[in-house]
Amino acid sequence: MKKIFYSALIFASVTFVGCTDLDEGIYGQQVADDFYATEAGVNAALANIYNEVRGDWNGKGIAGADRGWYDLNESSTDEMIIPRRSDGAWDDNGIWRAMYQHTWTGSQEFIGNTWNWLYRSIFKANLAVELLTKANADPARIAEAKVLRAYFYYMLMDGWGDIPFYTENNVTVDQIPQTPRAEVFKFIENELNANIDLLPTAKGGQFYGRFNKWAGYALLGKLYLNAQVYTGTPRWTEAIAASDKVINEGGFSLVQNLYDNAGSQAVFGDRLSDQEVILAVYVDALTAPRNIIGIRTLHGPHATALFGFSGWNGATVHQDFVNKYSEQDKRRDQWLIGPQPGGVTYNLNISSIDNAGMTDGARNAKFLPVPPFESNNSTSNDFPVFRYADVLLTKAEALLRSNGDQGTAKSLVNQVRNRAGLADITGTLTLNEIYDERGRELVWEGHRRQDMIRFGTFTAARAFKAQSSDKYKLFPIPAVAISNNPTLKQNPGY
Repeated sequence: MKKIFYSALIFASVTFVGCTDLDEGIYGQQVADDFYATEAGVNAALANIYNEVRGDWNGKGIAGADRGWYDLNESSTDEMIIPRRSDGAWDDNGIWRAMYQHTWTGSQEFIGNTWNWLYRSIFKANLAVELLTKANADPARIAEAKVLRAYFYYMLMDGWGDIPFYTENNVTVDQIPQTPRAEVFKFIENELNANIDLLPTAKGGQFYGRFNKWAGYALLGKLYLNAQVYTGTPRWTEAIAASDKVINEGGFSLVQNLYDNAGSQAVFGDRLSDQEVILAVYVDALTAPRNIIGIRTLHGPHATALFGFSGWNGATVHQDFVNKYSEQDKRRDQWLIGPQPGGVTYNLNISSIDNAGMTDGARNAKFLPVPPFESNNSTSNDFPVFRYADVLLTKAEALLRSNGDQGTAKSLVNQVRNRAGLADITGTLTLNEIYDERGRELVWEGHRRQDMIRFGTFTAARAFKAQSSDKYKLFPIPAVAISNNPTLKQNPGY
């Protein structure tokens, strides 16, 4: 059963538009303050932000539709490749190959899409903070809006470094100052530390898909895990402490049911497990679309045999990544290789990035569509933003990097390995093993670009890709943004 709270949010987002069109003056302000002090008003303000979280076309959302944040952080890595097929499909003027091979420019569509989406989301978050603060709304709900805003700034800082930064909407675009990455980091850190403990501790129900205390600490842990990249100063101890809040107080654990596209609680499926998934993106093809990640990977006849509509025959992965999984690893099952329904047989090896065979490359089953179906471009399958396995691996990595605590780090990594059917690591645990474990566990969940940059592998040569410049560790500021605000300085090398 889909989450009831989101029906309220969808309705509230419609209400929100009318309730902000108030007459000027004291009377209009009083009406607004009264409304946003109510539960309906709070829901309306937050709904306007959460509406941006789910995936849709033109780069909207964390994940779901293509050509946005998800593809920036996946198709630029070693765990996703979208080659041009032998029938000419997925040529798209070379944009997908440019992402994989690190040859993109400032006019790349995904980059502009994501930039626009994130700043639209920040505008809405600023508005919600202002409205709820003026109305003296519940501090927990104001905190939720502030944590969401911090999350959007976290994604911008991660992708672009020094960025335009503002927290009040009473400023024109050309006056927004470009703030150094380290200062944006400090704002995010302070905002999270000031607001996380105000968030509810409840999981599931109306808090499914919303920032609660545990999602806040999961975000804080990832911020500290990458602090050396962002500021030049490592913050391993703080990453461990944030992870410990989730591990010791959140009541989460790993569930044994990894994949279940029938809709019961699993790590991946229509309804994600509250036991392991800390924050999810709610997706419903009919009311809150969309998730095309699964259908985009399957060849047409294969998808038709499974779901009654054609697949897009796009996203796959190079064989070198699939070979990171041993035959005993249950997670290897997500990679579809060999004969499939619909008379399709997938070949593990990809022959070319410019002219791949129609069935070249393993396909991924982690996000296959679930009912209700609308079409092959609007399917249902919720997406995990933060989950417990990531928190365990975050703490293990921070431990190794900070004090070399082999015993505790191995126990954390072994929990993840054991769930996958693998034996304990009994010898010395290395950072490279954690890197590979993160890849195997979190593949296609939007974490790989960040991980590769932190581990120093992002620009390295790999199959179909030469060594690339360090400039690609940041995305270029879109040309239109610089045109609108000439004070902005482009990232080096672009």
